[in-house]
Formats: sequence, C-alpha cells, structure tokens
Amino acid sequence: MDLNSINIVGRLTKDCELSYTTGGTAVGKFSIACNRMKLKDNSVPVDYFDVEVWGKQAEALKQYLVKGKQVAINGRIKQDRWQGQDGKSHSKVSIVADTVQLIGGVKADAPQGQYQQPPQYQQGGFPNDIPF
Repeated sequence: MDLNSINIVGRLTKDCELSYTTGGTAVGKFSIACNRMKLKDNSVPVDYFDVEVWGKQAEALKQYLVKGKQVAINGRIKQDRWQGQDGKSHSKVSIVADTVQLIGGVKADAPQGQYQQPPQYQQGGFPNDIPF
C-alpha cells in the first residue's frame, strides 16, 4: 500500500488568493514558510511550500488566511508535470490541504489590522454546521 500524507505547521507568506474553476469550485492558494532548527552559526533555514485548499473550506477560510498567520495543515503532496513551449520538462510540487487549522496569531511584522480571529474557530476545527 502507498501512502501520501503530510502534516506541516508554518506561517503564510502572503494573503490567500481565492479563485474558481470553470465548474464553479473554489480554490484558495497560498504559500507557507516553515523554519527549521537553528544551525551552528545561529542561522535558521526556511522552507517554503505552496498550498491549495478547495471548496467550501477555501471560501470559509479565505478572510482569515492572511500574511503572517500560523496554520497547521494536514493533506497530501501533489506533483504537476508539464512540457514547456521550449520542449523542456517541468515539475512543481505543492500541498493539497484536507484540513487547515488556524493556530496562532499574526507574526509581529505582518501588516496590522488585517486579521481578526473568528470566535467559532478559536479552539481549532470547525463548527458542525459548515459542510466540508
């Protein structure tokens, strides 16, 4: 049996962008930064990951997914492959989120006044009346 699963915690590098497929399905796209352990020289390497969240969950979370917001994501890795006009093969790896949990406030250097914690999401998870 194969397994494709990821759990990751990071901070948004910019606000979530919401768009819709031609079939009307919402898709939210954003990028997160994840700090690694400090190195001996006290530098902290950072990894960046592109994330997609789909459907009603994307619509419900869009206003709260702002730059600097810390999130926990559970999902899977997706690899897109294509051939460019130049004939070269290209590939991109991203995360498709099954769940996105709002876990922290906004980082100190994020723009002020953009984020308001929704009361129903403060404990993590979603109310039972929102179908995902």
